Amino acid sequence: MTLSVSDLNRIARETLETSFPPLWVRGELSNVTHAPSGHIYFTLKDAGAQVRCTLWRSRAQRLSISLRAGMQVELRAQVTLYEPRGDYQLSVESVREAGVGHLFDAFVRLKAKLEAEGLFANDKKRSPPHYPRGVAIISSPQAAALKDVCASFARRAPHLKLVLLPTPVQGDGAGARIAAALDRLARIAPVKGLDVVVLVRGGGSIEDLWAFNEEVVARAIRRCALPVISGVGHETDFTIADFAADLRATTPTAAAELASAGFYAAPDLLDRRHIAMQRAMQRRLNTLQQQTDRIALRLTHPRQRLADSRAAVTALARRMRMAMASHTQTLARQNMHLGARLNALRPTPACYRPAIDALQNALQRNIRRQLSQRRTQLDALAAHLDHLNPEAVLSRGYSITRDEHGHILRDAAATATNRDITVQLHRGKLSARVIQQQPAIDSD
Repeated sequence: MTLSVSDLNRIARETLETSFPPLWVRGELSNVTHAPSGHIYFTLKDAGAQVRCTLWRSRAQRLSISLRAGMQVELRAQVTLYEPRGDYQLSVESVREAGVGHLFDAFVRLKAKLEAEGLFANDKKRSPPHYPRGVAIISSPQAAALKDVCASFARRAPHLKLVLLPTPVQGDGAGARIAAALDRLARIAPVKGLDVVVLVRGGGSIEDLWAFNEEVVARAIRRCALPVISGVGHETDFTIADFAADLRATTPTAAAELASAGFYAAPDLLDRRHIAMQRAMQRRLNTLQQQTDRIALRLTHPRQRLADSRAAVTALARRMRMAMASHTQTLARQNMHLGARLNALRPTPACYRPAIDALQNALQRNIRRQLSQRRTQLDALAAHLDHLNPEAVLSRGYSITRDEHGHILRDAAATATNRDITVQLHRGKLSARVIQQQPAIDSD
């Protein structure tokens, strides 16, 4: 098979872009050109080699530094090929000055260490289930990324069970908390029916994302009982967690889309295949019909052609009437179905009347019983009050004696001889004078 130059360059470009994921490259800038279109073209070189680079306007506008010749930079870029000229080049996504500090060096060292151990090996990666029963989400409850993830699941697969394992995603101790949440899944996943976990956080600086660059998180991801999808930061952010995860998403929302991809794509897949079959059949029928029509036009008499045209119009009219009748019947069935549902949901007060009557009778019986109990209590209290009434005591022959000041006398020594006293009987009072005192005699 002989290829054209265009085909050769296209295949070479696709091979380069497939074989090389976006990567970081360090070097010195030269031949920096700012095009009127807003794109930036330059060469990245070191002591032994150089490569052409292109920074498109959409990404150049987000640069926080000004590019100039002689700068030492680190580029995140996609290896590609410019097909019209066959030039091998880098499509730059982001640029930063070389030597960003100890964090990046620590990131590189840890990545190299874990990669040497085989922790990132593709043969250890697990494929998330196409149709999971439930999804565990590890993120901060206050994270904006969590809202985006939940909204994506609600839109694409609202039936999916979502279980949040709240953890801090930034600050001291966040890495250990994330690792602990991943380890918890071995215990709760079978109980809650979870099949996949998404680890999400919004974008930020390398310091903000550092919890996901800790070794304890990477090892917890690999020993996690469920496949892990990482959605940390923006598209250009890479963390150790991304390399350790079974699947890396460019954003938190993309992580939710990957976890729900099977459910979301199933209806569209069926519809597309159905439509594709219909279109293929229709195209085939149309092609054959056109061929037949062309042959018929060369062979038939004009009178016959007119008759055929009338027959075709008649057939189309018949098909249109049948289609309209079918559509009308469908609408009528839908109307009947909706009417039946409406009638089923219509309230029927009469069916609640027996229950209301029963409640009313029970209420009346309860009121009568309560009134009877209260009358009985009232009679008992009245009898008790009568028993304590001093008038009732006087009726049994007792009396109340008061001194001249009206004070009740309880002891004979409380008054003196020749003093006036008053004796109150059950009926009436007596006035008397003390002529003799007889003090009480102690019983002991």
